[in-house]
Amino acid sequence: MTAYYLGVDLGSTTAKAVVVDEAGAIAGTSVIQMGAVSRKGMHAAIDDALADADIAEGDIRGTVSTGYGRKLVPGAQRTFTEITCHARGTAEMCPGVKLIIDIGGQDSKAITVDAEGLVDDFAMNDRCASGTGRFYEVLARALECEIGTLGELALRGKQDLEVSSMCATFAETEIVSMLAEGLPAPDIAASVHRAIAGRTLALVAQVGRHAPVVLTGGVARNPAAVRFLERALDLEVRVPDHPQITGAYGAALLARESSGPVPAGQDADTEIRLFPHSGEGHSCAGCDGSAGGAVHLGAKIGLRRG
Repeated sequence: MTAYYLGVDLGSTTAKAVVVDEAGAIAGTSVIQMGAVSRKGMHAAIDDALADADIAEGDIRGTVSTGYGRKLVPGAQRTFTEITCHARGTAEMCPGVKLIIDIGGQDSKAITVDAEGLVDDFAMNDRCASGTGRFYEVLARALECEIGTLGELALRGKQDLEVSSMCATFAETEIVSMLAEGLPAPDIAASVHRAIAGRTLALVAQVGRHAPVVLTGGVARNPAAVRFLERALDLEVRVPDHPQITGAYGAALLARESSGPVPAGQDADTEIRLFPHSGEGHSCAGCDGSAGGAVHLGAKIGLRRG
């Protein structure tokens, strides 16, 4: 009888679940949009992934959870951080990747990985919504367009406008003021995308610029986000076929690779012992919400070798 393993990534706005077989091949996937961390969304994602794999819950040999709500996933033998799971899943989807940029609903991460796909270093913006999926939602709402067409709108922009704030709270007011001045919506969208790319570049600067680069998360489906990030980095940016499930996929692979009971007295969050990385990472604190510092950083980031 074939063994299956489940990975669940319960994020801030979406619940993702992936089922892999004993060879590590994807058997079923699911992405459920939520308003916030939700048990209902989590159960829906798990049920849909099991249905997609055409298996029952009893066929699952091991489960690993990750994301904001990883402690809420029932039946998870172990939990791993998003950093570990995104690195594992992306390295499997895109062999040879050196730098992973993951932009989620409420945070963004820059992760460097070694030749084996293990985390070398990481930086994380988890202090504000700047440059995250929520920020793009604010932009789409202010421009009165669908989030799915926002990228196409930005790609039509020609004029580079000054964006003074990257704070999601104040950006909408600034965008509305630009529209009131009669500035074209495509130019506004393009300028905000450019500023977000500059902000992301500042995050990458904390871990070093490396190639190949892979962009994951829901924002990776936005063609303008990819284009402006490529310009900021001066590097090609690859996008996996399914950029939203890399964390859940990594969790499923880790469930397969670390199946078995957790030893007595050992916490379930064991990624440091099982899958070590050399860096302690960085977190964006003390941010003033301005766009200037990030946008004018430029692309002159030295390549770290070795």
